[in-house]
Amino acid sequence: MRFFRPAGICFLTCLAVLAIPTTSDAASCGNTAAGFEAWKSDFARTAIRAGVRQSGLQALANARYATGTISADRNQKSFRYTLEKFMQIRGANTIVAQGRKRKARNAEFFAALEKKYGVPAGLLIAIHGMETAFGSYMGDSQVVSAIVTLTYDCRRAAFFEPHAIGALKLVDQGAITSNTRGAKHGELGHTQFLPGNALAYGQDWNRDGRVDFYDMGDALASTAHFLRKKGWKPGRGYQPGDANYEVLKQWNAATVYQQSLAIMGRQIDGS
Repeated sequence: MRFFRPAGICFLTCLAVLAIPTTSDAASCGNTAAGFEAWKSDFARTAIRAGVRQSGLQALANARYATGTISADRNQKSFRYTLEKFMQIRGANTIVAQGRKRKARNAEFFAALEKKYGVPAGLLIAIHGMETAFGSYMGDSQVVSAIVTLTYDCRRAAFFEPHAIGALKLVDQGAITSNTRGAKHGELGHTQFLPGNALAYGQDWNRDGRVDFYDMGDALASTAHFLRKKGWKPGRGYQPGDANYEVLKQWNAATVYQQSLAIMGRQIDGS
C-alpha cells in the first residue's frame, strides 16, 4: 500500500507546510515488514525537513521492504575469517594479476588520479577489484529499497538514516532512480559507495555534467576524493603503521578488509 494519494503534489505541499519538528514525528523502527508502510509515511516528514523533494519522496513511497537485504545483514560471515581465508575467498591473487594489467592499460588515467588526489593506483585498483570484480558485478538489489529498509530496521537505523536521505537526494538530482541496482546494503556503482557518501564525495571526472557511479572514471575519482577528504596524506605509505593505514578504516571498518587492501595495493604497484 502506497501512502501518497494520486494528487501527490498537493499532499506533499501541505505536508511540507504543516510539518513541525516534534518528538511525535520520530519514526519507530521495526524488525519485520509489518510496520514498514506506516514508518515510510513518518519518515517522509524527516526527509522533507532534510530537503528531499518530489522525486525523492516518490522513490521513498515506492520503496519495498527488502527481505534479501535483511537476510544479508544478519549473516555477514566473511569478515570473521582469518586474513588468509578472507583473501582466498575474495580472490586476491586474481585481483592482483588483473589489477597489474589494468594499471598498465590505463597508466595515464591512474597517474592523473594520483596527481589530483594523492592516492596511488594500486590501492584504488584493489578497492575496485574487491568491491565489484572491476565492475563485472555491481549488485542486483534496488538501492533505494535496500537503504530505506536498513533505516527502518532497528539494528542500525541511526547509521543508515543519512544514507537513506542521501539516496533520496540522489534521486532528486537524477543520479539514480528507484530502480537503480546495487549491493544488498544499498551500496552503488563500481566501488560500492553508500548513498550518503556518494552524495557528499561524488566527482564528475569525465565532466559530462553529472556524477555517475556506474562510470569507472567518476567512481574511482570519487573513491580517491573520499580517501583524501578522510585524511589521506599524499606520498605517505598505507601499510600497517604508516600514516595512511588508518584512513582505510574510513572505507571499511573490518580489519581483514583493511589488511587485504594494503597487501593487494602494494602488490599491484609492485612495491
